[in-house]
Amino acid sequence: MNKVLVVGSVGYDTIETARGRRDDILGGSAVYFSLAARLLAPVAIVGVVGEDFRKSDVDLFKNAGIDTTCLQTVSGGKTFRWHGKYRADMNVRDTVSVSLNVLGDFKPRLPQTHVRTPYVFLANGSTEMQLSVLEQVKPAKSKVYFDTMDLWINTSRDGVIELLKRADGAVLNDSEAMALSGKTSIVAAGRELIRMGAKCVIVKKGEHGSIAFTGDKTLLVPAYPLEEVFDPTGAGDSYAGALMGALAAGKSLHDAVMAASVTASFTCESFGIERLVTLTVKDVKARLKTFSAMICR
Repeated sequence: MNKVLVVGSVGYDTIETARGRRDDILGGSAVYFSLAARLLAPVAIVGVVGEDFRKSDVDLFKNAGIDTTCLQTVSGGKTFRWHGKYRADMNVRDTVSVSLNVLGDFKPRLPQTHVRTPYVFLANGSTEMQLSVLEQVKPAKSKVYFDTMDLWINTSRDGVIELLKRADGAVLNDSEAMALSGKTSIVAAGRELIRMGAKCVIVKKGEHGSIAFTGDKTLLVPAYPLEEVFDPTGAGDSYAGALMGALAAGKSLHDAVMAASVTASFTCESFGIERLVTLTVKDVKARLKTFSAMICR
């Protein structure tokens, strides 16, 4: 079975929503991604932590079948930390504090055993770091997708466009797609990014769903509807994880986006990674069946 490698942040989050608060819980883009992807394909996580990283969290990865060979521990260092607080409608959050710690100097080096991983995802991080990993993998052997954010689009635009052209796909939210393309609608943005050289662009818009653009088709998939959202943290990363896991498992782009939408919905039903840790393939298949029946044909 094809393996997936993810490069991204591993850290501890403090999260506040209208539903409550959790302090110093395991989080980070690579964590959400890995826990979602491992349901569909083997996963290797590439990240950096400090000496304060809990052994129980390393054990969590191993118990989930996630390859931690490339999880680096910096002697004397402190793990990345983020504190976020969501407003009442959950669509807006404020960063209370962030401490990059060891993540600030992270320069991932892939061992030879991992440079030919069939599917690679560059989770949100500095464009310089993402390009350095892209140089290490073997493009003839790997399908590479990436994520970014407004910060990198504004400060490293040329590098993001280089990634867009060289990678096999980009997974962006609506504001990122519009900022990078210069367009003011999702559809116009997606099509412009294809004209700019992208092979595939998937644009997410939270509870409204996502649209996948390729050179010859446009696919619209709604979000799975939830009555209650406890915590949307990591929904986009778990979306990307399920997407890449499904592609690695040989699913079509349409089926992969469907699986991504469903998996992200589970993430929002509890705080942090709580639901992803217990999530099973059976759970995902059952919700996919319900989801498919909801969609008009």
